[in-house]
Amino acid sequence: MNGRFAKYVFRSFLRGLVILGPIGVTAYAISLIFNSLDSLIPGMPFGLGFLLVVFAITFVGFIGTRFFFGRWLVEALDYLLEHTPGIKFIYTSVKEILDSFMGDKKKFSDPVWVRINESPEIWRIGFLTQKDMPEVGEKDMVAVYLPHSYAISGWVILVHAGHTKSITNMTAAEAMKFAVSGGVTGGAPELATVAKDAD
Repeated sequence: MNGRFAKYVFRSFLRGLVILGPIGVTAYAISLIFNSLDSLIPGMPFGLGFLLVVFAITFVGFIGTRFFFGRWLVEALDYLLEHTPGIKFIYTSVKEILDSFMGDKKKFSDPVWVRINESPEIWRIGFLTQKDMPEVGEKDMVAVYLPHSYAISGWVILVHAGHTKSITNMTAAEAMKFAVSGGVTGGAPELATVAKDAD
């Protein structure tokens, strides 16, 4: 009886940890961000620094896309940073990453299945980033980005277009969530149908 009660208490503790853990980590991260931004100006009320940063970013995005002078200024700064030795590598890398996820020309918007092994048959979920690769000198080759689970990293592979199949029953956001969570979160794509169609 005591052993069963102890197991019940332990399971309840684990369930509570699963529920409160993400909430606590999220709250801590938000508090850390707020405190870091508020510390830029001593004596600033809690949260005001975060609001000012959000307002500044929104304001720059507005004038940088809506007004001629703003666009000219952004383009001039962009040209300067892209042609400054030592800085251009960092700037262009960050710019490409942000444009891929949040820019007008999102590059991770075409989720696909990639067959990486035929026997046994193994498929991975990824995102088609280049539909044509003439620079590699191979016909019908495409570039696919494969995100890592529980990480913000990934790797790019070049495969024959015939080894890929578009995912039609998931959005790009759902596919990314499915990949990053290790298949735990998000709807399950119809892999059986995909594998049959690809043969």
